[in-house]
Amino acid sequence: MNVYKADLHIHTILSPCASLEMSPKNIVQRALEQNLDIIGITDHNSTLQCEIVIKEALKEGLKVYPGVEVTTKEEIHCLAYFSSLNDLSEFQTYLDQYMPNIKNDPKLFGYQVVVDENENIVYEEDKLLISALQIGIDKVEQLVHELNGIFIPAHVNKSKNSLISQLGFVPSTLKADAFEITKQTDNQSFISQNRLKSDTVILRNSDAHMLEQIGENVTFLSMESVEFSEFSLALNSLSGRKVILQ
Repeated sequence: MNVYKADLHIHTILSPCASLEMSPKNIVQRALEQNLDIIGITDHNSTLQCEIVIKEALKEGLKVYPGVEVTTKEEIHCLAYFSSLNDLSEFQTYLDQYMPNIKNDPKLFGYQVVVDENENIVYEEDKLLISALQIGIDKVEQLVHELNGIFIPAHVNKSKNSLISQLGFVPSTLKADAFEITKQTDNQSFISQNRLKSDTVILRNSDAHMLEQIGENVTFLSMESVEFSEFSLALNSLSGRKVILQ
């Protein structure tokens, strides 16, 4: 098995709270400087910048897992990843369907733009992407898994916009493929405090909104290759693949 260094929670210029320096080209370059093998692109409630990042990363041999950071009706942040751009596009139709019609104010929240490989603006999103969708976490999880995606509640130990902050507990019925925690807590403490199974898979990522944050917090994956199918095996600790505990 090979060990791969991954940061699977990175925002681009499309997220209103992200730096305008977070272009596909800059993200890829910073990831290479941090010796990352895999990155995840997870803008707020939109997948529209993923394809360009994938194209830029491909030139440099960097693997991208395309995804999104969904805000559920309960205002819980959840990460979703998909194996293909077709599945990603289909999930985008759900995001469009359940996104409330709240207009973004760039002066207040920030710009929401998609840029091409040359950093030219090709699209500006009018709806405020940090709004909560009109569906709950159970439905989001169901839609992700129907598209054979991976569903991971984000930064679950945070005091805001997390599973714990919003619900106070981890629902036993929630079919999460893993949980993301920040560096402020350790794996076993989180598992014990929330009465989870001892083999619950924990990831750590940067949640980068600025270039210098990329690679600050990472996950190591023991896999045969960087392909998405291997990532799924690692999350389930199958065929010798695994997430390396830190």
